[in-house]
Amino acid sequence: MTDSQDTGTSPSAAEAPDDAPAIPVPTEAAPAPAEAATAEAATAEAEAAPAPADGNPVAPTPAGTRTAADVVTPELAARLTRGVVGGGRTANHTPFTGEKLADLPESTPEDVATAFERARAAQEIWAKVPVRQRAAVLLRFHDLVLSRQAEVLDLIQLETGKARLHAHEEVLSVAVTARHYGRKAPAYLRPKAHTGVVPTLTKVTELRQPRGVIGQIAPWNYPFELSVGDALPAFVAGNAIVMKPDTETALTALWAREQLIEAGLPEGLWQVVIGEGPVVGPAVVEHADYVSFTGSTRTGREVAQGAAARLVGVSLELGGKNAMVVLADADVEKAAAGAVRGCFSSAGQLCISIERLYVHESLADEFVQRFVARTKAMRLGNALAYGADMGSLVGERQLETVTRHVEEAVAKGAELLAGGRPRPDIGPLFYEPTILDGVQAPMAVCGEETFGPVVSIYRFRDEDEAVALANATPYGLNSSVWTKDGRRGRALAARLRTGTVNVNESYAAGYGSVQSPMGGMGDSGLGRRHGSEGILKYTEAQTVAQQRLMPIAPSFGLTDERYAQLMTRSLRAMKAFRLR
Repeated sequence: MTDSQDTGTSPSAAEAPDDAPAIPVPTEAAPAPAEAATAEAATAEAEAAPAPADGNPVAPTPAGTRTAADVVTPELAARLTRGVVGGGRTANHTPFTGEKLADLPESTPEDVATAFERARAAQEIWAKVPVRQRAAVLLRFHDLVLSRQAEVLDLIQLETGKARLHAHEEVLSVAVTARHYGRKAPAYLRPKAHTGVVPTLTKVTELRQPRGVIGQIAPWNYPFELSVGDALPAFVAGNAIVMKPDTETALTALWAREQLIEAGLPEGLWQVVIGEGPVVGPAVVEHADYVSFTGSTRTGREVAQGAAARLVGVSLELGGKNAMVVLADADVEKAAAGAVRGCFSSAGQLCISIERLYVHESLADEFVQRFVARTKAMRLGNALAYGADMGSLVGERQLETVTRHVEEAVAKGAELLAGGRPRPDIGPLFYEPTILDGVQAPMAVCGEETFGPVVSIYRFRDEDEAVALANATPYGLNSSVWTKDGRRGRALAARLRTGTVNVNESYAAGYGSVQSPMGGMGDSGLGRRHGSEGILKYTEAQTVAQQRLMPIAPSFGLTDERYAQLMTRSLRAMKAFRLR
């Protein structure tokens, strides 16, 4: 992930005109005089830059669509932020307009320490609750999320700028995770019997003890899934959490907290602190018994170093430069449709989205033609409703990175096949889905993570070359293979150095299969979410060994030598009986 995605340091979006977007500014967030001047300038800019005739179409806004003022009321903000530790004041903004959404409490390092004290007191009680009762909270939360999804979809869109269908992916993912750990946590955490050093005489049981208080630093790009989705297994394992969401997307995380408390989670168990990443983030790491971080590789290294100094564990999901490989026997139409999903979901601001597209030379021309046509037909939109195919970037830093990568590549000889321009007629941070051909080193877009709606197309001759090209990156988060031969696709997938590989899908199949682990290799991180690893990482393994009848030492009159001979014969017998 890019650096603006780390710990709440992403800059706010530029101000936008009051009358240009489909989402008007809340009356309580009206701009100050200086802000009004900026808004007027943005209005003039939008009026001077109408929609390009050959640009991506704009999705219509349905009649009666809710506005930011309808959704983020002062009452909602006050309700959701109740219990946040912090006496300062900050605010978040919507990328759709750049205007303020809500005033929020701001935390200090001292507030973080207070939050950990509260969480520890709650965790001591929670750890004594039977696992099945803790798991039942997740199942009730699952039902609340699905029945009230319209509320959180509005918040996700307003805070991230993404299209509603892409926001709905977060709802699906959280519900699947809640169901999985709500059903499977008792099995993952139950005591396990193991063969002792002396069978029948040594009874061994493996227990799973909660680590204590987890420090969680969540990013802005998937504020629902990457906040509560990562927290659910920690809670059911018996832990408390002190979470630092990104300031710009804090309301979504706080909404999740409210629903989980209604489902039965003790209120003190999930503490939230809000503030600038460089200030609050290190304090979270300083007090945590384990750290869960999603963000850039650069900041991930700093988090890991801070945790290592205290000898506490970490899980890190970091950056990616993910590749999609289209083999010679692929269904071109399905692959082109899959590439659109893989490259442009959430405007490319998805850790596992596709930024490098490798196509066999025999079908490259046909694939490119269909992919470009689909990309140019994508509808851009900013309404709190279904219908748009892509939304906005989240902040000025993302827009700057996307613009720099595209303009530098074109200046150095790359060909622009689609997109390649901002769309201020829709909103200040909109940028068209972009396809580049002829990209090569040292163009920044060739090797750096863009984290935006930009993909580069490359051609290959055979599978060995495709594997070599796909693996030619320090990252290893996600990849995608397209072929009509499933066995062939799985065989090639096993050669790719990424934590997940999707065959005939871009990312959803691997990520959504929550019984299996998900995470990165190389510079893409440490540890895994989902499956047994996703919950056991929040526990400490404890072995309890009970020795019965006789000690593991000379006894019953045996001399040292006779005891050694007896144990030697016993070891040989255990090998012969194939004991493990």
